Amino acid sequence: MTVSYSLEVADARFGGFSRLLFRWKGSIYRLMYKELLVFCGVYVFFSVFYRFLLTPKQQDLFERVALYCDQFTNTNFIPVLFVLGFYVTLAFNRWWGQYTSFPLPDNLMMVVSGNVHGADEKGRLLRRTLMRYANLSSVLILRSISTRVHKRFPTLEHIVEAGFMTTHELKKFESLHSDFNKYWMPLTWFSNLAARAREEGRVRDDIALRLLMDELNNYRAKCSLLFHYDWISIPLVYTQVVTIAVYSFFAFCVIGRQFLNPEKGYKDHKIDMYVPVFTLLQFFFYTGWLKVGELIINPFGEDDDDFETNQLIDRNIEVSMLAVDDMYQNLAPIVKDKHWTQRRFSVPYTLSTAAETLRPAFQGSTFDMRLSAEDLEIHHPAGSHVKKHYLPLQSSVGDGLDVLLQKGEGILHGRSLPSLIDRSSHPNEEDEAHEGDPSLNNHKGQEKALIKIAVEHN
Repeated sequence: MTVSYSLEVADARFGGFSRLLFRWKGSIYRLMYKELLVFCGVYVFFSVFYRFLLTPKQQDLFERVALYCDQFTNTNFIPVLFVLGFYVTLAFNRWWGQYTSFPLPDNLMMVVSGNVHGADEKGRLLRRTLMRYANLSSVLILRSISTRVHKRFPTLEHIVEAGFMTTHELKKFESLHSDFNKYWMPLTWFSNLAARAREEGRVRDDIALRLLMDELNNYRAKCSLLFHYDWISIPLVYTQVVTIAVYSFFAFCVIGRQFLNPEKGYKDHKIDMYVPVFTLLQFFFYTGWLKVGELIINPFGEDDDDFETNQLIDRNIEVSMLAVDDMYQNLAPIVKDKHWTQRRFSVPYTLSTAAETLRPAFQGSTFDMRLSAEDLEIHHPAGSHVKKHYLPLQSSVGDGLDVLLQKGEGILHGRSLPSLIDRSSHPNEEDEAHEGDPSLNNHKGQEKALIKIAVEHN
């Protein structure tokens, strides 16, 4: 099943991700430990062969070959990073596209429940049959691309036994000859049945029928997209290029990264460590990257992190039938809500989350910006004899002055206090030059009163 660790990394804390390194299921260790063991075994074989089985003359020849191989593995002669990085990026985009293309009936079942009417048995039968056709189509397409679903429904008789199809529908399905996949047939039955429901008045107008058909086409498009993802793969030649590049690179590393006799004075061979630590890390990273690409290129297999297609089928049929059957016209009594008489909602917090109420709401990055007198002064064209005047602040200071003065203690939660203190402690020269302006003096008086209240409550 899919390995989920979202809860464990919900908070970024010390050692949070480190604990994930010790998990086995779905890990990179489980994915590539065999390749790592093979590489280590081959490396040990050549190391023992060089040290104990060769004559001095043969060792000299081996050392020259090792230096030659090392020369190319330490350069970009084999562009492993380029081809591997592009390949994994391409595979990841394909993996995400397949995930978002999975046909979910949620939108379709909402439209069916709200627009196919009738509380009688015929209405119920219509709604359930429509959603059964939709789920049958997804089962047929998943059965043709997912190994898990195909093992669950190896024949069409198994689908009939599961209740997605009746025996009469199976006969009609098999009577239509086509060389191609017939996953679209149940959706055609859906559209025909919806048209009949419109003729009978179960679907009350053409707008509702159009809405049904639009959602049906969206659902069909996702089924078709999954089919084409399975049909058209990443070109085989590119997959071969990446695989050959990675494996040939480490094939040369097996010889080129051998520790040579330090007494012979070869460059970069001053010590004999026996274990190529950094070469093993490089193998782990590059080969692990390649295995990730191999894992996500087709997520409809049976790997640890492949899609849980069988569970999705169970979920889809259950919720779709509940929505169009049990939930049809199943409404709770409409009553006045708890906050009917309140102008503002006062939603309670638990003790562990009560501290969040002290945080002021974010209202924009410029909400607390400090403004000088020049910022408030109205500019007039040159030569005009209009007296300078200032508009009152409309930002955090101006908007909050009157409200905070009335509320008093609310000043402790206001975000304008730093800007007010800054302006009061550093008066502007132009402010002093216009002390006679009544509107400006009134505004300054409000500022001083506000600062006074804040200091008293602080």
